[in-house]
Amino acid sequence: MTEIRAQDGTVSAAFQSALEVIRRSDPRIADAISSELTDQRESLKLIASENYASPAVLLAMGNWLSDKYAEGTAGRRFYAGCRNVDTVEALAAEYARDLFGARHAYVQPHSGIDANLVAYWAVLAQKVESPALAKAGVRGVNDLGDADWARLRADLGDQRMLGMSLDAGGHLTHGFRPNISGKMFDQRSYGTDPATGLLDYAAVREAAREFRPLILVAGYSAYPRLVNFRIMREIADEVGATLMVDMAHFAGLVAGRVLTGDFDPVPHAQIVTTTTHKSLRGPRGGMVLCDDEFADSVDRGCPLVLGGPLPHVMAAKAIALGEARRPEFRDYAARVVDNSRALAEGLLRRSATLVTGGTDNHLVIIDVSRYGLTGRQAESALLDAGIVTNRNAIPRDPNGAWYTSGVRIGTPALTTRGFGTAEMDEIAELIDQVLHGTEPAPGKDGRPSQALYRLKDGLAEHISGRAAEMLAKNPLYPEIDLP
Repeated sequence: MTEIRAQDGTVSAAFQSALEVIRRSDPRIADAISSELTDQRESLKLIASENYASPAVLLAMGNWLSDKYAEGTAGRRFYAGCRNVDTVEALAAEYARDLFGARHAYVQPHSGIDANLVAYWAVLAQKVESPALAKAGVRGVNDLGDADWARLRADLGDQRMLGMSLDAGGHLTHGFRPNISGKMFDQRSYGTDPATGLLDYAAVREAAREFRPLILVAGYSAYPRLVNFRIMREIADEVGATLMVDMAHFAGLVAGRVLTGDFDPVPHAQIVTTTTHKSLRGPRGGMVLCDDEFADSVDRGCPLVLGGPLPHVMAAKAIALGEARRPEFRDYAARVVDNSRALAEGLLRRSATLVTGGTDNHLVIIDVSRYGLTGRQAESALLDAGIVTNRNAIPRDPNGAWYTSGVRIGTPALTTRGFGTAEMDEIAELIDQVLHGTEPAPGKDGRPSQALYRLKDGLAEHISGRAAEMLAKNPLYPEIDLP
């Protein structure tokens, strides 16, 4: 059963009215918004980091809360007139604490990158800045003399981070040079076992003992298995590191109690960051959960690294977190994993090569080099056939991070639409047909191209037609009727 239903016409009327107001200001923007709904309705969305928010979540972002400045936190603002923002932020934080069993929740981050920056600077503030202030006998950085301030700045910029490598499934924000985190920290990576593709905890422990990081980062954006956070905390404690877990991708599986015990990061990590969209099915935004040690430092995310809070997005976060507390969300989270496993099994039956040989979570990584394709060629061919995915590097990828040798697919969005395991097997068949029916095409100079490709005549139309039949049985936002 689709998760986003309404019993009357109020939802449709609300969106129709909103689009009419926008159209009067700029018809092109209204058309783009309306066309986006059409595009999403007419494609098999398999991007693992995307989902569909409920109408209530979407509508919560389009209101006058957007007009309010609210630097600070609930009850401690630098602007007057924030009582309604206080209500919204306090409710969102309360729902987050209850949902995840966290001691403290900070719901202001605008994105996952922002959430990670808040977490990193909270650790730096607690582990580097606070001891320096105590040693100098002062309360704040403004009380330091020039020499002490220079030493503290140097110390803040001379800390180490250990996280999962990009090709193994880590994220740019885990200390890689193109991202600001890589410019903040001296970073090293741990990878996966070359034979199995699985996380090697002994190798992580050895790397941590050698490197002695301030922060050990766990979590992933493209690793199709589970992480044992109890072991990761043991490793962190052994070397005196703070364990930070980025659960942006799998937060919905934690909220839905699919990941528990050693696989739930919240009881084990001092700091946990997440986005609020993806598998959590909320608005685009971020959030930080932490223990009492880091709560005060985390709450200073604004103005440390964040601009003014976005009250309208915090309102949408509160709605989404409230929805995730309902029993039906647990059923949804369980079906996400069931569908992911069914999709992986369907691909394996058709002789696809999968990173780690399968999945335990919401995502699957296909090694498309078996089909003679790069990830970019495969992604583009699938899109032509109405299947939306994203290319992704695989461990030790010979094609690098741009063209890649992999395609990442995930089931959160289609599970929201009501798709089940039988349909996942059919989708595996469609994907296999597209990949088998695509071949690389040479560039203008006649040399092999990593981007150009050719689909068999009529294949895209055939696959799109089969996809359309499946989509029609699981309509998206059926309660919304746009002219």
